[in-house]
Amino acid sequence: MKAGVAFQSAIEALFANPLRSFLTMLGIMIGVASVMAMMAIGEGAARQVDQQIAALGANNLNIRPGSSQRGGRSGGAASDMPFTDDMVRALRSEPYAVAIAARINGSGTVVAGQQNWSTSIQGVNADHFVTQDLRASEGRLLDEAEINSGAALAVVGKTIADNLFSGTSAVNQQVRINNVPVTIVGVLESKGQSNFGGDRDDTVIVPLTTARNRILGGSSTTPNYVSNIEVGVVPGYDMASAQEQLEERMRVLRKLRAGQEDNFRVFNIADFIRARSSTQATFSILLAFTAAVSLIVGGVGVMNIMLVSVTERTREIGLRMAIGARKQDILGQFLIESLGLCFIGGVIGSLLGIGVAELAAKLGEFPVSVSPPIAAISIGASVLVGLFFGFFPARRAAQMNPIEALRHD
Repeated sequence: MKAGVAFQSAIEALFANPLRSFLTMLGIMIGVASVMAMMAIGEGAARQVDQQIAALGANNLNIRPGSSQRGGRSGGAASDMPFTDDMVRALRSEPYAVAIAARINGSGTVVAGQQNWSTSIQGVNADHFVTQDLRASEGRLLDEAEINSGAALAVVGKTIADNLFSGTSAVNQQVRINNVPVTIVGVLESKGQSNFGGDRDDTVIVPLTTARNRILGGSSTTPNYVSNIEVGVVPGYDMASAQEQLEERMRVLRKLRAGQEDNFRVFNIADFIRARSSTQATFSILLAFTAAVSLIVGGVGVMNIMLVSVTERTREIGLRMAIGARKQDILGQFLIESLGLCFIGGVIGSLLGIGVAELAAKLGEFPVSVSPPIAAISIGASVLVGLFFGFFPARRAAQMNPIEALRHD
């Protein structure tokens, strides 16, 4: 029997019992839809994490003061002696450093006319815009000369601009930040929600010296203090090596003796988020495995129906053998039927899975990503299920004795 004839016979057999064929495919459709939806959700979560890594700076090392100890009591995170401008300048000579961003953080109220908004305030140097990959959607960023001179200028996030200057441009508008007059020179491109749930667009950025001397106030213990240093590492440089060298350099700058505990902490943001990504990936695999169980159950259903079909068509099988069909021809015909059921069910299930994933994304407000490889894997899995579970019924049909088959009622 030629392959074309076997294929035609298999298609005719499928359409001869459309309801049974549909019910047989139903388990495959549900299984593939489940796998497709879970993989799309997992892929979307992975891409979101990658975007968060890029937004926070995958090649950045963040340095913060450690916890102070007074009278056996801990002062809490970042309560130890702050850093200084001299430390920032000293780190610029490190071979792994492409940018050294200095920042102090605080909060305050921004007043524009009759409107006011409480927000976070950041005093930064010029490298902050480099390490955080910040760009202006309107106006411009602060330049190095303005930052060094302590100009009364600011760049605001989109949330500030929308709430204080709805319907008008925020650029060149004058506001008061903690009662200090400041002119807005630019609005930042939207960064959206941070990895920790905060609004990254709800911020005001001013020159470091302006924040320290006029808006947020100085430190009673450390002149020219800096509360946070971020080191942009040269692309391609080994992050673990850079972190180790940075920790050694900071011990020297902080004048710590051998054996003395560090009074600072170095954070590798990318490692933290990748650890979370690994957890999400494991969870996605577990979900996909659970969904695959339903695909296997669908395969068992295909095998059962194919066994019933073989029993019902025993005389047909005997007749085909009597007129010259070989065992491999019978085997091929029933395998094609099984593969056809699973392939069609896989295609329909993939479309259902895409729909379910998109619906879940809208209802749950989380990202999904449907890529061609995911669809190909899902359909390929359904075909493999058809091949595996269809082989036993097809083999049973091929091994029939044609004389006994012809006698079957």
